[in-house]
Order: sequence, then structure tokens, then C-alpha cells
Amino acid sequence: MIIDLRSDTFTKPSPAMLEAMFKAPVGDDVFGEDPSVNKLEAMTASIFGMEAGLFCPSGTMTNQIAIKCHTQPGDEVICEKLSHVYIYEGGGIAFNSGCQVKPLEGSFGRITAQAVAEGINADDIHKAKTSLVSLENTANRGGGSCYNFTEIQSIKEICLKNKLSLHLDGARLYNAIVSQGETPKQYGEIFDSISLCLSKGLGTPVGSVLLGKSDFIKKARRLRKVFGGGMRQAGYMAAAGIYALENNIHRLAEDHRHAKQIAAALAEKDFVGAIYPVETNIVIFEVLKDYTPAEFCEGLKQEGILCLAMSATQVRMVTHLDVTGEMVQKLMNVIKSL
Repeated sequence: MIIDLRSDTFTKPSPAMLEAMFKAPVGDDVFGEDPSVNKLEAMTASIFGMEAGLFCPSGTMTNQIAIKCHTQPGDEVICEKLSHVYIYEGGGIAFNSGCQVKPLEGSFGRITAQAVAEGINADDIHKAKTSLVSLENTANRGGGSCYNFTEIQSIKEICLKNKLSLHLDGARLYNAIVSQGETPKQYGEIFDSISLCLSKGLGTPVGSVLLGKSDFIKKARRLRKVFGGGMRQAGYMAAAGIYALENNIHRLAEDHRHAKQIAAALAEKDFVGAIYPVETNIVIFEVLKDYTPAEFCEGLKQEGILCLAMSATQVRMVTHLDVTGEMVQKLMNVIKSL
């Protein structure tokens, strides 16, 4: 039995999800004729109270399309310094949109309204025009940390005052919603665009949906084609997304509970240093004394447990729907034996 905690991207479709995919009615999505894709796009838009959606192969693509839609070459994008859009998307903001980034110092991957206000460039021909703020919820490099929604509202007020667009990288948005007792429509009312990933905790094989106003999504659809993201019988993948939204949301609380159990076991060991606060399904912790992160991960690998060395001092573990209570108990037993 392999216990894979490297990422929640390693989930496999359940038999029920595969059955839904197998039975999906499909067409040519570039022609707008795939009924399953159309259903998924309409469904997600309705859930979030937004006008339209666009199904794309990845969250990186939905993020990059959104940034391109919101900006002009030479503009500046504000985000936290550990944001996925900044450090994990291949320099896409510069390559695709011709924009520069102002990375802000935050707390566990989150920025404040005050930091955003201070980061906006003055109307000065010597400086890039600040046009977009991008938030990430939950924050991956922040240990799956969640924004306080009142802070998001405050950031929105700053954006409105300064005529800036506000984008959400919602790679693990439903983890935040479940953890914080929020609703999707709260987010739909605040953000100009949302990238909703389906292939992490929700368990689909691939895909993200970009949400926004109808004219924004019309522009985004053209850009998806330019970026090479136009798909044909994509309904087989879309059906997985529909199944996930109908069946896999509430169970995310189980992943969060498992992550807290793992963190509690780690906290008892003297070779474990600082552990990031565990709010959702990610556990990031320091390894000290007897192990390097690479050595720690290699030791667990010998027990059939896979995790990720995040840096020269940190290890990451991520729980998901393929990690059972039995697996978590085995991991905790191994940790106690070290």
C-alpha cells in the first residue's frame, strides 16, 4: 500500500466518477456543442453567482487567461510573494501578458488591504500602471492557510477605490469554503474573476473553470484558443467535474481532520521544528537535528509513504480523498517510531 502525500493532485477518479465520465454526452467544445462542458460551465457559474464559466485544462491556464484579460502589456500585478501565479507558472505573467509583478510580503501566503494600498503605484509615467490584484485561497506555500473574508472585503474596497481588478486563484477554494463555513456566492460577489480547480481535493483527473462576467468569459474563450486550450470532446473530463461538485465537497472536512492529526503526531517529535498552522489539508513543517528534509522523505518512502521536501529545511504533506483513516494511522505510527 502506497500512501501518497506529495500533493492532492495525485488523486485518482473513483469508480463512480469513472462511470459518470463513461456515460457523459459529448460534442465538440470548440464549436460550443459539448453538452457536458456546457453543463459544467453553467453549473459552476450558478453556484458562485457569476454570469459565465470557461472550462480549461489547468489552473495555470485559467489564471494566465484571467491575468491577460485584466491587464495590458506594461501593467503591474500585485500578489503575495509566494503566490502560485508568481513562482509556479513558468514566468507566465511576463511571457503571456507582458506585465511585471509586485510581490508583497505577507503572512502564510496572505496579504492585507493595507499592504495592497501601499503597493499601488502612483499615476506616474515612470512607473508601471497597477491594474490587478491576485489572491490565492487557500495559500499553498502558506500551508493551506485561509483568508479572513473580512480582509478580502477590505482588499476589494481598495481595488474599487483605485479601479483595479481582483482575481482569485482558487486552486483549493473549496477547502477554504468548507474550513471557514463560507459560501461560494460570497466569493462570486467580491471577485472579478475566479479560477476554480477541480483536480485537487475535488478529485477529478484534470481541469479548472474560470468564472466571471459574460463579456469577460467571451474574451477569455478567445484567449483559451490562442493559448492552445481549445478542446474537442472535453465532456468526458467535464463530467468528472460535475460529479465532484455534486459529491466531493463536504468530504473535504475529512482531509482537514487528517491533516490536523498528522500535525499533532509531528508536534511530539523533537526533530520537528516549526509547523505551519493547519487550517485545511496541507501540513508544512521544519525538520531539524537528525534528518534533512530529503533524508526524512527517503526514510518514509521505505515505509511506503511519499511526501515532499519543500526546501532545505521544510517538508510538505497533503491529504486528499485517496488518503484513508487507516493510512493516516499508519503514518502516525511511523512518525512515533522515528
